[in-house]
Amino acid sequence: MSMGDSGSKLSEINVTPMIDILLVLLIIFMVIVPVTPKGLEALVPQPPRAQQPNPERVVVVQLFEHGSAAPTYKINDVDVAHTELLPKLTEIYANRAERVMFVKGDDKVDFAYIADVIDIGRSANVDHIGLMTPRIQAGQ
Repeated sequence: MSMGDSGSKLSEINVTPMIDILLVLLIIFMVIVPVTPKGLEALVPQPPRAQQPNPERVVVVQLFEHGSAAPTYKINDVDVAHTELLPKLTEIYANRAERVMFVKGDDKVDFAYIADVIDIGRSANVDHIGLMTPRIQAGQ
């Protein structure tokens, strides 16, 4: 605000164009900031969810070769007849939350017998069926 004669010159800065420029720059920065890249998303390593399964809880169906005859079967080192596989596996997995089974066969057992055991496991509502080989078993 200026006071004085009406004939004197006024030497004040006109701030209206500066405010217009400031508002335009503010709008430009508001538009540019969300477009800038944020970098790579990294996941923090998580601790292991569970320990190794309890060896007493692991179910292994073994097939042993006997010449040209059908193989013999064992569930966790207990002899089982082929006709008893489905009832025994159904009984084992009736109250289990984890439904994991392993199938281990001799080298000379025909794979058709192993596939039959896998089908029997699926019929007993086993979710995950793994095949054990000598290499995996030895941990190499």
